[in-house]
Amino acid sequence: DLEALAGSNARYARALRMARQGLANELPVLLLGETGTGKEVVARALHMAGSRSAKPFVAVNCAAIPEGLIESELFGYREGAFTGSRRGGMIGRLQQAHGGTLFLDEIGDMPLALQARLLRVLQDRKVAPLGAGEEQDIDVALICATHRDLKQLVHEHHFREDLFYRVNGISVMLPALREREDFSALIARLLGKLQAPHVSLHPDLQALLDGYHWPGNIRQLEMVLRTLLAMREPDESELTLEHLPDSLLDDLSANERPPAGSIRENELELIRQSLDNHQGNVSVAAEALGISRATLYRKLKQLRV
Repeated sequence: DLEALAGSNARYARALRMARQGLANELPVLLLGETGTGKEVVARALHMAGSRSAKPFVAVNCAAIPEGLIESELFGYREGAFTGSRRGGMIGRLQQAHGGTLFLDEIGDMPLALQARLLRVLQDRKVAPLGAGEEQDIDVALICATHRDLKQLVHEHHFREDLFYRVNGISVMLPALREREDFSALIARLLGKLQAPHVSLHPDLQALLDGYHWPGNIRQLEMVLRTLLAMREPDESELTLEHLPDSLLDDLSANERPPAGSIRENELELIRQSLDNHQGNVSVAAEALGISRATLYRKLKQLRV
């Protein structure tokens, strides 16, 4: 459920509650965050937490569908609408989601020409399949997601400003895995999802995972746990470093300096400045940064300070 997704992050929990309430009152929700932070998982949880939970949840990855096909995927088509069209036509994703929730993942990658048509559909709540003259009413709750900076895309004229304001009702920033304070609890939840709720981690393995920066976020962590579970013997209930293939152990142990100007380097500089300004007092430095002391200690470990 939504509360479990937020873990101990009060700010994230509040944002999810507001998204649920906004969706219930026909406001669109925009999920923002790095790749792998679980945007579709959050979208499904929001759908299940609302009054439309018994209706369809239809997900469309705007980056995965070829530009020439995405229009027919979204809006559908009548038989004979174009060369190669399916006999009998096809019901588009918008109509499939009628009464339920439409999830447009990676909306920042949608072609500009299609953005104009989508905007009209969202405003009029009517859709006309390709090759059909008549429009049909649609009733959908809308959740969009992107790992891109939509405001920057608007500035660069790659994303329509009017569509941005149409989809940006309640925005939720999904925290990156390296920023989460509930890392151990998240691992336990993923182990439960992977049918291994009674499996634990050896302290050395836990320390290795704690210190890694997880560029692939929750998706990457889940794959690492899948690999660990696949390498254990049936009678083993504790995962250790011995269950890690050498290549994966090397990746997790790598102490690579991030590229200059990266978010992690800027974060490190802020932490150093705060510690210098407060004579190394971690509690005061953490308060100045607006984070808990536990979070600061965790970031120091992640950044290998």
